Amino acid sequence: MAHDGADMPNAILPDLLDLTEAALPPVEALLAGATKGLRERVSRDGKVSGAALEEHQFAAHALSWLATYVESLRQMRAWAGRISEAGALGEMEALILQIGFGEYLAQIAGGIPMSQGEVARLSDLGLGWAPEGAAATLIAGGNTSAVRARLVALMRDNHGRATVGATGLDEDLEMIRDQFRRYAEERVVPNAHDWHLRDELIPMGIIEELAELGVFGLTIPEEFGGLGLSKASMVVVSEELSRGYIGVGSLGTRSEIAAELILCGGTPEQKEQWLPKLASGEILPTAVFTEPNTGSDLGSLRTRAVKDGDDWAVTGNKTWITHAARTHVMTLLARTDPETTDYRGLSMFLAEKTPGTDAEPFPTPGMTGGEIEVLGYRGMKEYELGFDGFKVKGENLLGGVPGQGFKQLMQTFESARIQTAARAIGVAQSALEVGMKYAEDRKQFGKSLIDFPRVSGKLAMMAVEIMIARQLTYHSAWQKDHDKRCDLEAGMAKLLGARVAWACADNALQIHGGNGFALEYQISRILCDARILNIFEGAAEIQAQVIARRLLD
Repeated sequence: MAHDGADMPNAILPDLLDLTEAALPPVEALLAGATKGLRERVSRDGKVSGAALEEHQFAAHALSWLATYVESLRQMRAWAGRISEAGALGEMEALILQIGFGEYLAQIAGGIPMSQGEVARLSDLGLGWAPEGAAATLIAGGNTSAVRARLVALMRDNHGRATVGATGLDEDLEMIRDQFRRYAEERVVPNAHDWHLRDELIPMGIIEELAELGVFGLTIPEEFGGLGLSKASMVVVSEELSRGYIGVGSLGTRSEIAAELILCGGTPEQKEQWLPKLASGEILPTAVFTEPNTGSDLGSLRTRAVKDGDDWAVTGNKTWITHAARTHVMTLLARTDPETTDYRGLSMFLAEKTPGTDAEPFPTPGMTGGEIEVLGYRGMKEYELGFDGFKVKGENLLGGVPGQGFKQLMQTFESARIQTAARAIGVAQSALEVGMKYAEDRKQFGKSLIDFPRVSGKLAMMAVEIMIARQLTYHSAWQKDHDKRCDLEAGMAKLLGARVAWACADNALQIHGGNGFALEYQISRILCDARILNIFEGAAEIQAQVIARRLLD
């Protein structure tokens, strides 16, 4: 640890690293007991029953949130250990650590907010907990008004830094962060609010610049024209671009999904043909999965593809398709086996289309589309699509074998959810920075808003929860980069990150008061952008269900 207890201000608990380490086993034991107990409640004949799991859905989701909190505390302690060894655990980092532990332990004991009106309590899982020892000490003294005030005082001295506190990333990743933070500050932040208010597509000039910076080929192997960088680099880039504007931070998502689909499921010929073009930004992809009546239930989709000679003809409807008009290729999920009614019989296509214009957004024969007007997340626009005999080349069936679509899609979910968690961190960071600047500049009753404890306390908790979500996301990316299964960790990062982004945006708007409700203020856009994060790439409830199923199986 960079400072011993004698050097630390009174705000920091003595022996903090030891305390936080000692607080982990009790909550890990709670999680183990909760998992065992719920598994017994939802098992029938030795297997988890889907019907029983649905009957106990609230408890199952409470388990998911408990597991997410326990993993968050593990990763916060691991982060503190790493930066301590590197001599970077300063006062700010120590305060973030102890506030995070104090608050999350208190919520585990008293109730974890799953949403504004839903609280997961240990009693939902048939458990109780009377914290003792290190956990009790951290709950009592870890997150007090004085501690939060001290953290915000340090944050004010630190204003302008990319993040609040040391991230624990290596020098190369921090260089990438600095590069994209500068880009976002120069090219995105000054324009984002106008793009949003005018409901405009992000200018092609920005997309061309991102292509030159390698954004669309970050994780594509060098042999296919990409940079061959880690998922951690993708997280950092997504964070910083989303901090500028979630639309810009999300431009790379479609390329990430398409590239992952092709890398995992494509034929050698498909990899050679498509990956270099995706990496360079020569072609822009969009993901075409969701249907009007299926939503999260992708297995029941009805859009069909039938053989037409050597090619395929697609008929059906899709909805909530992002950036659909001016893209060149769709990763299109359709049913190729009409005898099936679930995930079996689905196939993935690399369906080529002609990019549209403002005057004619969907010029490709057999395809129509209409825009869905939305509150936020506007830079790429959302569309409903209709297909009527839309032609797809036979060679563009992903993998060359029908019936593999759902399996291929599942292979992309880890990366997609990690990337979405990173976008959430960027939006949350933006809310913190905008909220803090307003709190410093706005004077009421003779002093800055930030000098009032209720305001500074909001800012402190934003900084703490952003770091918690950040470390959970970095961990999931590390797992992915080291070829370890990380669907659980990625799901947790997305689940928590989305809630943190919404809380940060909502609190930052509250700090703005009535001005926050005015369209001219950036925070009104940030709030709208934050709201989508709890819905796309797996709604919070679906995400909690997936986590629970994984824990119980």
